Amino acid sequence: MQIEFIGAAHEVTGSCHFVRYGDRRFLVDCGMEQGADLYENQKLPVEAGEIDYIFVTHAHIDHSGLIPLMAKSGFRGHVFATRATTDLCGIMLRDSAHIQESEAEWKNRKAERSGKEKSEPMYTLKDAEEAMTLFTPCPYDEIIEIDENLKVRFVDAGHLLGSASIEFWIKEGDLSRKLVFSGDIGQGNKPLIRKPTYLHEADYVIMESTYGDRVHEAPTDYAPALADVIRRTFARGGNLVIPAFSVGRTQEMLYFLRRIKTEKLLPEFADFEVYIDSPLAIEATNIFNKSVSDCFSEEARDLVMSGVNPIGFDGLKTAVTADDSKNINFIKHPIVIISASGMCEAGRIRHHLKHNLWRPECTILFVGYQVPGTIGNKLLNGAKDVKLFGESIQVAAEILKLPGLSGHADRDKLTEWAGAFKEKPPKGVFIVHGEDKVTEDMAAHLHETFGYEATAPFSGDTFDLETGIQIESGARVMKKKKSTAENSGKSTVFRRLMAAGERLMAVIRRSEGRANKDLGKFADQIEALADKWEK
Repeated sequence: MQIEFIGAAHEVTGSCHFVRYGDRRFLVDCGMEQGADLYENQKLPVEAGEIDYIFVTHAHIDHSGLIPLMAKSGFRGHVFATRATTDLCGIMLRDSAHIQESEAEWKNRKAERSGKEKSEPMYTLKDAEEAMTLFTPCPYDEIIEIDENLKVRFVDAGHLLGSASIEFWIKEGDLSRKLVFSGDIGQGNKPLIRKPTYLHEADYVIMESTYGDRVHEAPTDYAPALADVIRRTFARGGNLVIPAFSVGRTQEMLYFLRRIKTEKLLPEFADFEVYIDSPLAIEATNIFNKSVSDCFSEEARDLVMSGVNPIGFDGLKTAVTADDSKNINFIKHPIVIISASGMCEAGRIRHHLKHNLWRPECTILFVGYQVPGTIGNKLLNGAKDVKLFGESIQVAAEILKLPGLSGHADRDKLTEWAGAFKEKPPKGVFIVHGEDKVTEDMAAHLHETFGYEATAPFSGDTFDLETGIQIESGARVMKKKKSTAENSGKSTVFRRLMAAGERLMAVIRRSEGRANKDLGKFADQIEALADKWEK
């Protein structure tokens, strides 16, 4: 029984952990890296087709975004997630595929003009749709038997609609181990969803540390604070632009904006308009509205029961089509624009930054974590200009961050969560999903506070779950930018061919035990194909 760390090891994004027991293998999360990529991640130790299960802690792309690539590469196992996470992945993975296809199309237009080789998307809408057929929605708080040697339970992590910490009970012969994967842990002060569930026993804990080096500012009353920002911006005649993740943060902002309206906190601009410019956010809001009983906090459920939509109000408008989005830029009076992505790396927000960043009367308000290397992080750190669509845009707008509004637990809350394992303290704690030094410091902090054997693994580090001993060391190499010559050395089409070959090998391995007649026919077809391309 082993665990190998693949992604989000000494890094914040790209969460992926590989567990092996008996002849079975599973992943916990399969996320895409976003922002700066610090370390070289190890490849999965087996082909995609040899993975039996994927368990998803929540729908954010840095935890789920490579599942379509797994399906494209031959994965045909089951994907387990909560009901709300399954619903959200249904829209988010399709949206991610659309971004991959659009970026490839844009690059290919440039390549065609310059005579360079065309590129292909990492995965397509078809791959995302194939991936969604593999999902099995799971309820919260019920032990589910996956196979004779594996049981799991999803409990609310309080980070996002449908987010979960996952408990695993694993057997291998006479050996039994309980693993707990924290997922992303919430701070416990979200207006719509429940507080995180604390767990009390584990053999090993795999725990996030995004904000493990800081304590959030004391929560303000966000509705009055947001009203003040709107008042100041509108008085200058500018727009308030809020980069926000389509899922979670957008709905929270709608909750506070509804309060501003209903509590009459902005009487001088009482009829102000709010534009959600993100088809994904619109779809996600519909999923929020249907997840009341499973995921909403008691306060939010009470509002619904009294006939109030917690995230709806007069003056709320949506931009679905590209033309709807473009027309926002022709509105003459001040408005609030909420658009994705939250870190400004993709999506329609980049167009709104292009039209508003250079205007000193406007405000760009960040309401979530900004990964180092992203445009959002650069703006918060005082960038004088940023590049958008190949054009350098001057930063003249006011850049603000709403303090204390975080989907991640801070150092104190992470410590509280880790300290709840009193009934059976863990033999080991693995700190992941944090910046390089933060993971090391958090591991040292938990050791000093609770006496836990805590470590911050690198990508490729592998541990024996019977003894807790590290049996393999992975990469410690900082990622370098490839030269132009290196980048052109292996074409994207060739990488596609390599992926196809890996998928074929996975099919061959799964064919063991079939009738000899079928195996012979299969071998003849492969030999014929090889003969054709060796000529």
